Amino acid sequence: MQRSTPWEFSDDRGRLAVAGERPSRIITYLQAGATLWDHGVRPVGLFGSRHDGTVPDRTKSGELPREGIPYLGAGAALHPDTVLGAAPDLVVTVTYDGAAMYGLEAKTARELEAHVPLVALGVGPGRGLAVVRERFAALAGSLGAGEPASAAVALDGAEDALRTAAGDGPRPRVLALSAAGPEQAYLARPGAWPDLRTLREHGVELLDPAAGLGANWATATWAEVAALRPDIVLSDVRANAAPPEALRGGAHWRAVAASARLVGWNPEAPCSRRAHARFFHEVAAAVRGAAGR
Repeated sequence: MQRSTPWEFSDDRGRLAVAGERPSRIITYLQAGATLWDHGVRPVGLFGSRHDGTVPDRTKSGELPREGIPYLGAGAALHPDTVLGAAPDLVVTVTYDGAAMYGLEAKTARELEAHVPLVALGVGPGRGLAVVRERFAALAGSLGAGEPASAAVALDGAEDALRTAAGDGPRPRVLALSAAGPEQAYLARPGAWPDLRTLREHGVELLDPAAGLGANWATATWAEVAALRPDIVLSDVRANAAPPEALRGGAHWRAVAASARLVGWNPEAPCSRRAHARFFHEVAAAVRGAAGR
């Protein structure tokens, strides 16, 4: 009789998750599940964050199937009994501060950890995008899965295209933001977001909002956004951000939309080569277009 091989994985909180055998029934936060799906791992359940509602945010869900994977809830509405009722042998989420498990209330996380291994991978400030990808790849590898070799080739090509676009002639001014509503927006601080930091490392000129409160975001009026004169706006496409149709009544938003190229930006995109290659190609095309090349 073949013996099971014990499984363990050290996460980015410094916690060691241990199981008697390799986990196969995995419940994940949406972003983590979309990432693992790109590596060939199919979750058996999904959950959202306090920003999410009773249905999954399709932007965060990446290429996860729309049917067949139950959505168990979000924020305070996610009950430990609901998660445990799906009989998981592993729960996976992300962490922004190296301590809190994003999407899980602290009490919920404690109750779950008494019954099932929990893993959180860092996606917050100070993490390089390549490191984030490598950590998810390491987790997927421990689960017996991995991205196809073609994904690495695609990413190399996308990074080359981005560097070429950013380095060829005048550099357009790029602003990343999340629309709060007709009156204001949250401007992303590029250093706080691994994907934005990587754009900057590849030569893209990202605008920094004014210093002030907020480690990840700075609050601004649309008049202040317009005054920054961005050539490209990376606009948050998650469900919790205000959609363009809710902003059209504002003159300053209309001025921004008329003068800048709008590119969808998902701050919680899957942390996979395939997803990052797609984003880099989109930004490279916008940079070329804004520069008239």
